[in-house]
Amino acid sequence: MAKEVVKKIKLQIPAGQATPAPPVGTVLGPAGINLQEFCTKYNDATRDKMGNIIPVEISVYEDRTFDFVLKTPPAAELIKKYAKIKSGSKKGAHEIVGTISKEDAKAIAEMKMPDLNAYTVEKAIDIVAGTARNMGVAIAGLNDQELAEEAAEAAAQAIEDAKREAKLEAMEASAADTDVEVEVINEKAEETTEETTEE
Repeated sequence: MAKEVVKKIKLQIPAGQATPAPPVGTVLGPAGINLQEFCTKYNDATRDKMGNIIPVEISVYEDRTFDFVLKTPPAAELIKKYAKIKSGSKKGAHEIVGTISKEDAKAIAEMKMPDLNAYTVEKAIDIVAGTARNMGVAIAGLNDQELAEEAAEAAAQAIEDAKREAKLEAMEASAADTDVEVEVINEKAEETTEETTEE
């Protein structure tokens, strides 16, 4: 009879570097599995992938035993690695923070194929290109020119927006001074109207 899975846990851990300390211990401790045993098995299984973040899906059974399945590294992590950047752009495609080659994109796509919803390498490259674009990473010869133009347009738009914002603030500041006078004038006008009505 098959053992019943009571919990499924997903983690992303640097290959070969799992330890019982947080965050691994914090997540797996309450599940009641042997932390040291998991760390040893995970590290042995990922030793050849050192330098990558490897997602793992852990199935915990009712008798507190477990098994796990390793996934391919997240596309974003691979793109950062190939582009030699620490993080993606905060402005997405409107700011280029790195570039990878078509060969890099193909290598990432081939690595990610088992976890992607794609049947051909070309489709997988499209998925990787979309992720790269959202991170502000251009693919040389594929979309670098388009992204550079987009980034230039975004920069010009940001300058225009800043000018418009400054103009509006100046107008609001000058209007704030006249508002007080207008209100006072209106109050006097109302008083005059009331007096006239009473007469």
